[in-house]
Amino acid sequence: MKFERVSKYPNAILPFRATERSAGYDFCASEGVFVRPHSISLIPTGIKCQLQRDCYLQLALRSSTPKKKGLMLANGIGIIDADYYNNPDNEGHIMFQVYNFTDSTVEIEEGERIGQGVILTYFTTDDDNASGTRSGGFGSTS
Repeated sequence: MKFERVSKYPNAILPFRATERSAGYDFCASEGVFVRPHSISLIPTGIKCQLQRDCYLQLALRSSTPKKKGLMLANGIGIIDADYYNNPDNEGHIMFQVYNFTDSTVEIEEGERIGQGVILTYFTTDDDNASGTRSGGFGSTS
């Protein structure tokens, strides 16, 4: 398992753990973004993640972001599946989908820490028969 930069962002900051007991890897914005009031925006990280078959990356905003910035994850939780890596649409680019619940535009600066990712293992049921394959990038499974 490893983090890599997508080709469009060769200088993106690789995710890092701030302390030796941190569960999550901090992600930084790979470019500045303005999030308009009461709207959803994608914040690019410039990062992709190669995961083991039975793992996923769970995304969360930093705990201070809702109070300090007025942003929340638009979908409540972000899940990056192992087969998202190197998909044909966007190379597996991890982006944070945020909703601005304030009446003001919120600026995210390039290099700003925006969220964290925790790598988790999952299990399947004995009678699982999933056979589909990913055909694209962000939001491509149905």
